[in-house]
Amino acid sequence: MHGHLWISKNLWNKLLEANKKKYEEEKKFIPKSEMQRMVKECGLYSQTAQVLSHRLYNSIKMKVKAKNEGKKTGFPRFKSFERMKSLHYPQFGFSLENKLKITPFGEIAIKKHREITGRIKTLTLKRESSGKWFAIFTVEQGKQQPKINGGEAVGIDLGLKNFVTFSNGKIIQNPRHLKRWEDKLVFIQRELSKKKKGGSNRKKAKVRVAKLHEKIADCRRDFLHKISTELVNDYSIIALEKLASKEMSEENYGKQIRDAGWNMFANMLAYKAEGAGCKVVFVDPRNTTKECSSCGALVDKTLRDRAHNCPFCGLSIDRDLNAARVILIRATEGHSGSNACNSLQKERDAAIATSVKQEALIL
Repeated sequence: MHGHLWISKNLWNKLLEANKKKYEEEKKFIPKSEMQRMVKECGLYSQTAQVLSHRLYNSIKMKVKAKNEGKKTGFPRFKSFERMKSLHYPQFGFSLENKLKITPFGEIAIKKHREITGRIKTLTLKRESSGKWFAIFTVEQGKQQPKINGGEAVGIDLGLKNFVTFSNGKIIQNPRHLKRWEDKLVFIQRELSKKKKGGSNRKKAKVRVAKLHEKIADCRRDFLHKISTELVNDYSIIALEKLASKEMSEENYGKQIRDAGWNMFANMLAYKAEGAGCKVVFVDPRNTTKECSSCGALVDKTLRDRAHNCPFCGLSIDRDLNAARVILIRATEGHSGSNACNSLQKERDAAIATSVKQEALIL
């Protein structure tokens, strides 16, 4: 499999070089059909080679489209062996029984962490930086009857001090996975920097660093899976902000935001919700921290202000709890039983100095 990754790397670079040369000479790229003919007899399984050519074709196509739209994006790059990580089988060439049988590798012993149900459609063999290989299957299943969830609606505010603050007052602490292993990570990265480039000891040190990063990522993923599964089973409606966490991480607290995994958590909630009979609602995040959950007035705060003290109605609660309640109100306006439908709504409309646009996406 390592040998086929090496062939894939060379094939990618060859196709990319040919496309660049054709563009320099003719101001156009190689068409998809011609790229498919170029990968024949390359040493890879036929469909795996075709998928690689399709990936490069689509990457170039997206670059051209972005350029025509005035967007700035990077052009596909030449790959080193470390950057080529997967072999894809889109239709045929594999079967799974007690062992995984793959063309042309034969039977491979695997560790199945769970039984696969449904019709297997595709297989991706992926090599991690730590040296581990994973077999990733795409499975087609029949549409299942969604469960009936009788839980209450809840708003949640994602943060760094507390990972999740619920509108009902419950709090889940931020485990800070990276900070837990940071001292060891600093030590082994320092050891890596001392090794001579190209030497075997440097390769071993790189694997040690990769394994620790993998462990941190596994801890984070395990934590998020457990929390998201618990939430979709306990609540019928989960409301949270539609955060642009990537843009936020580029401005302030980038390491902490990436370590918390807000995007990963939101994606887990979204895809688990339907099967659990739950709805996930993303609301406009503007002024959720400033807005008062009781009267709707906007109260300015700095990052140091950890409490919400409203001068208009006298409400005094934790700022994250107030934000979670505002998120729930925005998500459930018009639904019977929500605070947005009782007498507070009139007070709220009168007190809001600046109108807030409501933008909700229900999955």
